[in-house]
Amino acid sequence: MLANTPRNPGMPLALDLVEGARANLSAVERRAASLPARRSVKKAWQAAWLVRAIGLIDLTTLAGDDTPARVARLCAKARRPLRPDLTEALGLKAAPTTGAVCVYPTMVAPAVAALAGSGIPVASVATGFPAGLMPLPLRLAEIRYAVAEGAREIDIVITRAHVLGQDWQALYDEIVQMREACGEAHLKAILATGDLKSLRNVHKASMVAMMAGADFIKTSTGKEGVNATLPVGLVMCRAIRAYGEVTGHKVGFKPAGGIASAKEALTWMSLMKEELGNDWLQPDLFRFGASSLLTDIERQIEHFVTGRYSAASHHAIA
Repeated sequence: MLANTPRNPGMPLALDLVEGARANLSAVERRAASLPARRSVKKAWQAAWLVRAIGLIDLTTLAGDDTPARVARLCAKARRPLRPDLTEALGLKAAPTTGAVCVYPTMVAPAVAALAGSGIPVASVATGFPAGLMPLPLRLAEIRYAVAEGAREIDIVITRAHVLGQDWQALYDEIVQMREACGEAHLKAILATGDLKSLRNVHKASMVAMMAGADFIKTSTGKEGVNATLPVGLVMCRAIRAYGEVTGHKVGFKPAGGIASAKEALTWMSLMKEELGNDWLQPDLFRFGASSLLTDIERQIEHFVTGRYSAASHHAIA
């Protein structure tokens, strides 16, 4: 991850940039609604975009009944997400792999073992996922545990109360400590945007997380009532752009929760291309947090190759 993109070093908390955030809800919604209505890629172009989308997926299992065997099966799918006959039919020189595998901290070691030699990084949620309502020392200890187990990416959750109470210094200080606990592992800050009540809060929280050194900002845990939405994604992309204009640093973006169809993936990729540019169509700077998206992408690619749709069970992950 971020092999070709320098890490975000962060910057001192600049409250003027945070408090100056504005978000016109109706304008944001109109812009977001225009994306699926205007943007459409067909035939070979669509197949190419979908192959690219595979490499952007953080293939995820965050279930209470996860086992090392389930994680091993997920990792096998991450190594070979597209059936060999489809890879051959598309004329791909190399079979694609997913961007990462994302698991709970206790499942990191089995995932690392299952992915040995593949180059696919293991991402771990941490800091009391999904609510984050644990004492800060315990959340930092969980980060260190996941890193020690071999996680190369850490998806942290913020304290929503800091955003709702507009306590930006507390939010900044918290994420700075989490970034330090990550060491060489990259930090993705989950904002849980469905809990933040307004687009202005989303923009402000995005700016503070980036100032504190987040390498990625991420919409959701997937456990909130409302997860990744295009209006929220647009606001977060604009925050990334604003931060880049001030600092010159590139920060990644990860929508997560509820993205299950190839069509949705193409819409999100269009958003990235239009708002941030082609660099954000690479796994260095863009990921999908998803568990079922890969199945539909594979079905759509098979339709392109054969002209027929197959049952989802023909492309089972586990």
